[in-house]
Amino acid sequence: MSCNKTYLPAEFFVVGISYKNTDAATRGQFSISYKQYEAILQLAPSYGMDEMFVLSTCNRTEIYGFTKNVSSLLELFHSQSSGDFELLSQMAYIKNGMDAIMHLHQAGCGLDSQILGDYEIISQLKQAVNFSRDHKFMGTFLERLVSSVFQSSKKIKTCTALSSGSVSVSFSAARYIKEKTNFTDKSKILVLGAGKIGRNTCKNLLGYFAPGNITVINRSIEKAISLANELNINYTSEEFLNAEINASDVIVVATNSVAPVILKSHLVHQGRKIIIDLSIPCNVEAGVNDLPNVTVIHVDQISQLKDDNLKKRAAEIPKAKKIIEEQVKEFMQWHEMRRQVPVLKSIKTKLKEIHQFRSFDASIKDNSFNPASVETKIQEVINSIAVKMLTSKCKGCYYIEAINQFIMADAS
Repeated sequence: MSCNKTYLPAEFFVVGISYKNTDAATRGQFSISYKQYEAILQLAPSYGMDEMFVLSTCNRTEIYGFTKNVSSLLELFHSQSSGDFELLSQMAYIKNGMDAIMHLHQAGCGLDSQILGDYEIISQLKQAVNFSRDHKFMGTFLERLVSSVFQSSKKIKTCTALSSGSVSVSFSAARYIKEKTNFTDKSKILVLGAGKIGRNTCKNLLGYFAPGNITVINRSIEKAISLANELNINYTSEEFLNAEINASDVIVVATNSVAPVILKSHLVHQGRKIIIDLSIPCNVEAGVNDLPNVTVIHVDQISQLKDDNLKKRAAEIPKAKKIIEEQVKEFMQWHEMRRQVPVLKSIKTKLKEIHQFRSFDASIKDNSFNPASVETKIQEVINSIAVKMLTSKCKGCYYIEAINQFIMADAS
């Protein structure tokens, strides 16, 4: 796949849904697994797209890419979802150009997260971009754009308190168990999933519960073993899921399955259980809610928990937005200069030709010139013209000005 085209910002779009206008169940219909992500990339060329990536988290599912027909992007989005196209058309937000660029920065920096400043989003964005890059769908524009987002995120984390304290989905899940239930530090907790959120949940649980009371199960037993060894918690394989559910008081589901992993049949005739489902789509079967001794808490409920850290974070929003604005300005300057590269190359070639013939001034027709000095003078002229192209509102030809500058420099 070739991603070397020169795109205009106006051709850059994002189509997505998020927690702002959909509940967890609806987002689950339009979430994209990595298998579906791969299918989208395979289909993308037939929709006229060759540079794009998909960001699918518990908060949102978004497709970013270049297109001349946003309807195609919407159709591509829907092609791998289980939801209704009409519903997607009604609920999806569509942004393009500078709005899409700003949205990506704000989403990647945690300003658009359900939990303000949630820093888990940046690793999710990196994973999404890496997946697209591995499939040859990341071109120069997108590479530079996401780099701008990563730089913004780093500056915001360093220079503001937007991500201060421990407030994230995984932290909120652990705090919910401690503060909103009657379970004690001796209660048994089962965590399903050893990915980023599962891993962070286990780490946060250690602040409230003994390592020996926490067990992790993962589809890949190797990941479960690695996490268990790192945190000194327990692990077991999927074949013992029923037994672990029976032994546990609290079950945290942080899997990435397209189908429920906790079924009603797992919990019939069981004692009191709290199940926290952090997955999108929901990985707890709907019928579980009907069981009298089982309480299911979804990610949207967890994300509504408030504390003093969030109040401090809210005060940092203006600083974070200013950092983003500065980074976006730099990105747009880079883009504008990239658009002028063909003209600058043409000017540079012409100046070299002029010097080679050196017929315009008899006073410099000697053999004492330094080639390195000539190259330096040409580059100085190019740099000067480049700055004027960037700052000037005029769209006129810069050839004559460049030639005049070079003649004066070469004659000196």
